[in-house]
Amino acid sequence: MAQTKRASWIALVTLSATLVSTHATQAEEAAAAPAQKKLPFDEGNAQEGATKAAVCSACHGANGNSTNPEWPVLAGQNAVYIDQQLRLFRAGVRNNPVMMPMAQPLSDKDISDLAVYFAAQTPAGGESDPSYWQAGQTLYRNGDVTRNIPACVACHGPVGRGNVAAGYPALRTQHSVYTVKQLTDYATGARYGGATADKDKQPGPNHAMMATIAKRLTPEDIRNVASYIQGMR
Repeated sequence: MAQTKRASWIALVTLSATLVSTHATQAEEAAAAPAQKKLPFDEGNAQEGATKAAVCSACHGANGNSTNPEWPVLAGQNAVYIDQQLRLFRAGVRNNPVMMPMAQPLSDKDISDLAVYFAAQTPAGGESDPSYWQAGQTLYRNGDVTRNIPACVACHGPVGRGNVAAGYPALRTQHSVYTVKQLTDYATGARYGGATADKDKQPGPNHAMMATIAKRLTPEDIRNVASYIQGMR
């Protein structure tokens, strides 16, 4: 009887030790695993964003529909993309003398609120220049295999709504003046001028891809595709 009790006790101690070890290992693995990055939809509130966006309207217009062709239309923009860009402005990675000081005081919650607010708005849109839009449409839809230029539609969608999951921005109705400036800045390297060792504040692989493509575009290509984008619905 004593031997049986002793064996049971040893088995119980062994089981307990095994469970403790298992839980410790699981805890260590959970601590070592990278935290899943939150999306703006996780905590963003569009109603709160509407209040916070009041200051943005000075440049980006009512509901994010900019009337100044040098400032981007934010209405209907991909929330993930807006969130990313505001964080890059805040970190000084995307260098802009106006946006950097505007973004620096924003909390993560402020950025999420603004991102989901602007994403929920409807872009008003503009008109394409009749002299250029057809050439721009061809490049947007088909690219140019002879120059190794992929079709814009592959990432930004057939009507320029972008890709939320991948963080590719919506392009439809964007001012052609602004689009020309951004593609030119990608080509020259001016789009992201800040340096950071923080991997969470890097522009990401999309930047490298766009920089490569933009370098293959002629000024005429940029003008044409920007005109077509401005009139997209």
